[in-house]
Amino acid sequence: MTTQRNDAGGWAPLAITTGIQSMTAMALLALPAMAPRVAEAVGVSAAYVGLYVAAAYLASILASLASGAAVGRWGSIRVSQACLVLCAAGLALCALPSVATIAAGAVLVGFGYGPITPASSHLLARTTPPHRMAVVFSIKQTGVPLGGALAGAIVPSLQLVAGWQFALLFVAGASIACALVAQTLRAEFDADRDPKRRLGLGNILEPVRMVFAVPALRMLAGCSFVFSVAQLSLTTYLVTFLTQDLAYGLVAAGAVLAISQLGGVFGRVWWGYASDRWFGARRMLASLGTLMALAALAAALLQPAVPHAVVVLVLFVFGASAIGWNGVYLAEVARQAPEGRAGMATGGTLAITFLGNVLGPPLFGSVSAGFGSYRASFVVLALPLALCAVVLWRGVLRKS
Repeated sequence: MTTQRNDAGGWAPLAITTGIQSMTAMALLALPAMAPRVAEAVGVSAAYVGLYVAAAYLASILASLASGAAVGRWGSIRVSQACLVLCAAGLALCALPSVATIAAGAVLVGFGYGPITPASSHLLARTTPPHRMAVVFSIKQTGVPLGGALAGAIVPSLQLVAGWQFALLFVAGASIACALVAQTLRAEFDADRDPKRRLGLGNILEPVRMVFAVPALRMLAGCSFVFSVAQLSLTTYLVTFLTQDLAYGLVAAGAVLAISQLGGVFGRVWWGYASDRWFGARRMLASLGTLMALAALAAALLQPAVPHAVVVLVLFVFGASAIGWNGVYLAEVARQAPEGRAGMATGGTLAITFLGNVLGPPLFGSVSAGFGSYRASFVVLALPLALCAVVLWRGVLRKS
């Protein structure tokens, strides 16, 4: 893997990739952050927000598989700019109060969200020294919970003041502004692009084939599937869980969503630092799987009478673990990838990660509908998380 020093201006790739990651995450979570209000306006159940997220991530799978070739041809920055524009277009469609346009908007947002991580991994893998990989990738991945925190803090309040459609269009405009800012760095950081690279559809499954051919990547991808179910179920349904099961108001629930996302920001930086300095990626991922399972059980025990501070603490810890694992995971994927193919390996593993994002929220919503409470869904979620933790700990002990 070719690297160069990530200092004296080398932090610019980290800054721009983190900013773009934040903006696309905010675009993805803008509608779920005010799902009860949008559902009321359209005339459907708020539980259908799981299908919105599933449609977005299904599109993300296809886009991430094609991202390796696209990044090679046009460069990380140009692909990221195109993704921001797609997210903006998708949000504009979602602002039209119809199930059909919102579904189409979800697909566009998904097409915009999918290639962001492979594009940033391609750029960071060649600009980051090996001994900083986990912490740098973790800092970049704070863009996801940071975007979620912005969605939780800004979007519900905006819809209260100016309406839910204005809130979506505001996020769309911010996405376009971010794409324009990224243009200033395009010439420098897309210098490795190959305009002659072919984009044949026959190669779309090559990243997945690579993952299944490398045992370490195969194991990491399997863990990411389970972890992503936890992450997206928490993020997608937290506002609805708080409003329906714990009797929170929409703005108060959005504030708790923001706090849980900030837990993810904290977790991604701290887990990456601790992984690089003390524990190693495998041991850290095993610890996080254990913490996620315990946090899911704790969330299931929350009741309306539980003090607000306790609710916030539980969901902060849940966010720190269920949202905070990605940076350690992506850095390990980049380490295990064949020489010069970190972007393709990331795209292949993310296809499996996103499959968890597609299947997780609808299943979580179905369990809650069947039992009449989101608490049951959190209990069910804890089971595969615990199993994943056991598998990871066995691998750590075998290696030791």
